[in-house]
Amino acid sequence: MKVSYNKLWKLLIDKKMSKSELRDAVSMSSNTLAKMGKEETVSMEVIMRICKELKCDVGDIMEILPDEELQDSEE
Repeated sequence: MKVSYNKLWKLLIDKKMSKSELRDAVSMSSNTLAKMGKEETVSMEVIMRICKELKCDVGDIMEILPDEELQDSEE
């Protein structure tokens, strides 16, 4: 399974908020932000702080995508 934060990046654009402003607002490390940029998993604690700051739900900022291998075997 793969994680995508594309919804978060779009939400930040809509709210006219930069990634660094989000990082500071939720006390997130630069490494965590970099992991999100590479579509890697981060702790649920960070996800919850982001949701609280942006007043949204988990599904509004991220989605879980099936691995390509799974998609290929299902076709």
